Amino acid sequence: MLWLPLVILFSVWCAHAKKDGGPRIEKKVFKTPPTNLLWFDDTDILLVQEREEGLVWRSDDAGVSWDKVTDINEADEVWLHPYDNQKAYALSRSAKQWYTNDRGKTWTEFNLEDGKTPTEFREPLSFHAGDSNKVLINTQRCKGWACEESAAYTIDGFETLDLLRDDTRGCHFARSTPLFKTSEDDEKGNRILCVANGRYSSWPKDNRLLASDDFFKSENEPLLEMDRTVQGIINIAIVKGFLVAAAKAEGTMELALYVTDDAKVWHRAEFPHNSKLEEEAYTILESTNYSIQVDVMTSRATNAMGALFSSNSNGTYFTENIRHTNRDYRGIVDFEKIQNIQGIVLVNIVDNWEEVLKASMATKNVVSRISFDDGRTWERVSAKGEDLHLHSVTEMSNSGRVFSSSAPGLVMGVGNTGKYLKPYNEGDLYISDDAGLTWNLALEQAHKYEFGDQGSVLVAVYDEGIAEGISYSIDHGKTWEKAKLSDPVNAKLLTTTPDSTSLKFILVGTVGSGSRTQYFIYSLDFAGLHERECKDHDFENWYARLDGDGKPSCLMGHKQLYRRRKADADCFVNEEFMDPQPKFEPCSCTERDFECDYNFVRHPEDKKKCIPATTLPKPKGACKKGEKEYRGSSGYRLIPGNGCKGGDNLAKESERPCTDTIKAPANGKVTHTTKTFSAAGFREYYYLERATGSPGEDETVIMRTDAGTVHISRDHGKTWHTIPELEHEHILAIVPHQYINDIVYFLTGGLKVFYTVNRGETFGDFKAPHPPNGDGLPSISFHPDYPDWLIWTGAVHCTSKSDGECHSEASVSEDRGDNWRTMLRYVQKCEFIKKEGRGGSEKLVYCEKYKDEKLKNQLQLLSSDDWFSVPKLRFDDILTFATMSEFIIVAQRDAKQNLKVDASIDGKTFAPAEFPKNFNVPHQRAYTLLDSSTHAVFLHVTVGSRDRFEYGRLMKSNSNGTSYVLSAGGVNRNGAGYVDFEKMQGLEGVAIINVVDNLDEEDAGGPKKLKTKITHNDGAQWALLTAPQQDAEKKNYDCNVSKTDECSLHLHGYTERRDPRATFSSASAVGLMMGVGNVGQHLTSKSDAHTFVTRDGGITWTSVMNGNFMWEYGDQGSIIVIVEDNVATNLAYYSLDEGTTWMKYEFSEKPIMISSITTLPSDNSRNFLLWQKGSGSGGKVSAINLDFSGLRDRKCTVKEDDPDGDDYYLWIPQHPLQGDDCLFGHVTEYHRKRPERECWNDFKIHQLHSIGKNCSCTRQDYECDYNYEVENDKSCMLVLGLLPFDHAQYCKEDPSRISYFEPTGYRRIPLTTCEGGRLLDQQLGEEHPCPGHKEQFDEEHKGLSGFGLFVVAVLLPLVVAGGVGYWVWRNWDGKFGRIRLGETGSAFDANQPWIQYPVAAIAALVAVAAAIPLVLASAWRGVSGLFGGSRRYTTRQSFARGRGDYAVVDPDEDELLGDDDEEDV
Repeated sequence: MLWLPLVILFSVWCAHAKKDGGPRIEKKVFKTPPTNLLWFDDTDILLVQEREEGLVWRSDDAGVSWDKVTDINEADEVWLHPYDNQKAYALSRSAKQWYTNDRGKTWTEFNLEDGKTPTEFREPLSFHAGDSNKVLINTQRCKGWACEESAAYTIDGFETLDLLRDDTRGCHFARSTPLFKTSEDDEKGNRILCVANGRYSSWPKDNRLLASDDFFKSENEPLLEMDRTVQGIINIAIVKGFLVAAAKAEGTMELALYVTDDAKVWHRAEFPHNSKLEEEAYTILESTNYSIQVDVMTSRATNAMGALFSSNSNGTYFTENIRHTNRDYRGIVDFEKIQNIQGIVLVNIVDNWEEVLKASMATKNVVSRISFDDGRTWERVSAKGEDLHLHSVTEMSNSGRVFSSSAPGLVMGVGNTGKYLKPYNEGDLYISDDAGLTWNLALEQAHKYEFGDQGSVLVAVYDEGIAEGISYSIDHGKTWEKAKLSDPVNAKLLTTTPDSTSLKFILVGTVGSGSRTQYFIYSLDFAGLHERECKDHDFENWYARLDGDGKPSCLMGHKQLYRRRKADADCFVNEEFMDPQPKFEPCSCTERDFECDYNFVRHPEDKKKCIPATTLPKPKGACKKGEKEYRGSSGYRLIPGNGCKGGDNLAKESERPCTDTIKAPANGKVTHTTKTFSAAGFREYYYLERATGSPGEDETVIMRTDAGTVHISRDHGKTWHTIPELEHEHILAIVPHQYINDIVYFLTGGLKVFYTVNRGETFGDFKAPHPPNGDGLPSISFHPDYPDWLIWTGAVHCTSKSDGECHSEASVSEDRGDNWRTMLRYVQKCEFIKKEGRGGSEKLVYCEKYKDEKLKNQLQLLSSDDWFSVPKLRFDDILTFATMSEFIIVAQRDAKQNLKVDASIDGKTFAPAEFPKNFNVPHQRAYTLLDSSTHAVFLHVTVGSRDRFEYGRLMKSNSNGTSYVLSAGGVNRNGAGYVDFEKMQGLEGVAIINVVDNLDEEDAGGPKKLKTKITHNDGAQWALLTAPQQDAEKKNYDCNVSKTDECSLHLHGYTERRDPRATFSSASAVGLMMGVGNVGQHLTSKSDAHTFVTRDGGITWTSVMNGNFMWEYGDQGSIIVIVEDNVATNLAYYSLDEGTTWMKYEFSEKPIMISSITTLPSDNSRNFLLWQKGSGSGGKVSAINLDFSGLRDRKCTVKEDDPDGDDYYLWIPQHPLQGDDCLFGHVTEYHRKRPERECWNDFKIHQLHSIGKNCSCTRQDYECDYNYEVENDKSCMLVLGLLPFDHAQYCKEDPSRISYFEPTGYRRIPLTTCEGGRLLDQQLGEEHPCPGHKEQFDEEHKGLSGFGLFVVAVLLPLVVAGGVGYWVWRNWDGKFGRIRLGETGSAFDANQPWIQYPVAAIAALVAVAAAIPLVLASAWRGVSGLFGGSRRYTTRQSFARGRGDYAVVDPDEDELLGDDDEEDV
């Protein structure tokens, strides 16, 4: 009979619905875990996912019944529209997506472009707060680990979808919140901001912020700081009425925050000087309408604490609210603002913060604090006179807010009374109905809890195990009732409508474990508990904040009150989906209602005073002659949005001194400061350069004397002091972090290691697992992304008392030395492999290890991504390996004991390198890996090794490092393996070498005769340096400079450089190079050298001073300082116009020997240091600061939209023998300061302005292919007896490739971007399909029709022939030359210079590539010179960072394998 179950069901429902029986409870069973439960605002409609099945379920009766959404079967994430309760979106990991406009009743499919999916790197959707049909979707297209991001947009709710922009890193509508208002020029409210790739780079350090009002049909780059754009943008966020952009510069973890309240005018957020924002170390918290709250981590992430800051009303100036906030490693902070009540905040802080700072594994003693005045003052949380401590956001056990809801004044939390917060399962449930002022015990033991009907109903469920029922209260938690569940559950989630106005709740729980786990959703309906609706007498006026006397207090100029139901009223509010509305009563204005006006900041000591932060703008007509005061800002302004009336008016204009508007002028003088030290000499010194985005003005230098004493200067050597923590320690070495400028380590020779992570402001220490090794190996290796990850290579059994065999052991730490884990024993060196742009595991490490842990055995190369729990053998017999900017190179012996090189780009897959077949390299020969910053590897291989007559061949690889061709022969090297090879910084593709010109005299016993050559096309072709017409004294040279073969400029290179920091060029001074040498047929002695400069990338040179001088660049090339080398002197010379004119400056009374001249590695300072050469036997030495800041006081201005209009001009690199501006296949423009302008660069400019159109290909875009060599006429010819490379191999390397061409003798230079023109690698070779792609190949090569064939084969050649004949008739010079592939320009004049010297282009991308040979194979970074290593510095960057880029790998066999300086790419 069917009616019996219905009767039973009805009676059960009645039993549950009646007042005495509690709420109505219904249950739904799910097969897999229900997740992401979403409640459409102001409705009873819910969505929930079963992610494991890809399913979405919908309920339209608050969870009583559920229906499967049949249109969706692969949903990964469901999103509700935050401003339209009709709309939702289901996103998958494929191109297929869905949207609904009727709260999930029906769904419509839409598709992304082929291969694109919603991004997994950030939130995929961005919503417009004013128009719900406008949505952005951030997408990705991934191939392996490499992903390309883009964004699309819809203006009709996904009925159509259009591309917004490629190469993005997250796009957002500016109006992403209702409170954010864009500037007036955003007429349609469509402004969008995107983080995008750099103009010509995909590295994060070059990311830009872009804005558009027309969906990126046009775009602009906002001016973020000092009217300039900022690079390195990593993220943007919209917080209430503020938009925040975070930027990170290279070489630091520190961030700069930029804030706007209209998406047009930006300001940099200023924090107190001792507060540093770092990536993944700050959290933007829930903020107010008039302030941003930020928590900044102040300890290690392993046991994190922070400091809470609040901003002024425009988000630019932050002050500290409270220190030692409790946070976790994820950046989650114990912080919550009480919902809908201004000024009340709950936080947890760490009471034993000093202990936690000292010991990262110390247990935190957490206590709770509450503020009733927006964080100005803090009080203890109290329950019945005892301190109460509550579990907060870091230990969330439920969804949504932790303590509060929209129910006015009602707050609940789990915690305990006593001294400190105890574990969650030892806590009880507490409640407050006066917004946290007083608390009472609600229920014993921990419970999940929720608020309903504006606080009329409170629901709780046991949270320490199996819950048999629920508890509820209808009198603000004073008394509680229970209702039983049909199936006891482990509660996972208790929730209700977002506004807490409903009488309906949802409980999600599980029963059982493992495969027997069941998943339930209970719906709880309390509508039947009361029969009547509340009347006026059931409500009270409740003031949200009370002062110490129990009176209503003021905040933001008003008192706040709510009309809320009395606790004992026997009724329900029953205003479902109607949020409680506050009322406000104005207060009289006081000091707390004002903040500092623009251009003013709080006084550092008296925080109630606002003082000028800079020179104030002078009002029109003010401060006329004789006037001493003007009427202007008092320094205060009323906080925007503040509603106070009457009272104090601190914003009233006042009289100010006219001196506030006057900036002290420059004195026009150079100054110097001398500091003398009691030491025989300086052992080492390093700059800890403040990165572009870091606040402050320090220029920090750390120096160690030969006595082991460490000194630090924060002002570039004007004042020095010792470091208290190190005063009683004998420091044997200073090791700067390879990637982060702020971090440096100090080795004692024992187990104790000191460090600083903030450029010397504070110091810490840790205990190393073993003493530093004595094998000349780097003791510390660094990870590029995680500054606290270290590999320590220490010495084991290496003391006289040890019984075991002395060897090196590698250990790893993930917490800056607090804890160590042994990785491998008997190692040579270990390195982290992960680098920017190189995919794979963050933990991937390569180690050289002696086979079977026996030092007599060969070296093996092992890798691991789990700290060698499971090692993988990569190569069984290697010489060494090197990690470069773009490649990992492994050198090993083959069966014939010849050198064999393998290369990898991703650290996973290696391919063997192919050398020319007639080029066998015995492994006993020296070889040096020089550079890989231009998408190719340069390798120097020794050919001649006679003492004092060493030289070799310079080999260059293709773009994946696997095929090598000869770049230059006879390249000079010295006995230690160092090579005269130097790349020009700032311009890729330009390099200088010295070659041995008398190779035929190798056996005669005479000295080498060197010539200097330069390349402008990355080593494809080389030419002699053109000599200047006269020397610095306007005298002619002894030779004819027009005959370059007999009279050219020659420069002393790296092999003779005493101070390797003195590179020819600087990355910040594009186009400038300096060198010492001579004009003649060959390079002569340094004693005969003069000093030269080039301003056009090495094309023309000028003699600036007779004599051998050291040099340094400052202010990005607007200052050049030189000091005579190896001669006692008291004079320095400086130039302010790129070396055209020179002034002298006397820095001491008596002449002294200067060993080196230094400045910041970026060459962006106006200060320099002269280091006196030590006596070597005690005594005193001096460091002399030269300060050029007083010469000028104006800052240069640059405008990207009018680059030639101010203090800069656009410089286009040109080749002297090429008629157009095309270099490496395109036209490149750089910002350069006009030498005549009397201003400082100050802010680091981005030299690269634009890369224009791509050019047609010419001979200069090609180099000789594998087994081909350059002939005298510059064409490429196959080496006699050798075979060309099999180009079918390209198909194997790239499975997506459709075709390949037979060898022509030419291959494209990796840097070129040319298009069309002379395709020398294709036009002379037959094209073939790749295996498996014949159909595609045939489709792309369909034949022509008969008429088309006639036009192409007959008519067109006749027309072209006629045109060429006419041109020849007009331009013929009387004789026909031979046509060769090496020719450009006139094909009929073999004597034209562009045939004799077809040297191609300067590169496109701005490089900060170090210019010198880089040999890093087993260099001990910063310590090698102390424990058996070799020379220490190679570049300005390596000097600053302590990177010893050269080292001998195997002294017995003289095998050298180097590494480039990744920092300089």
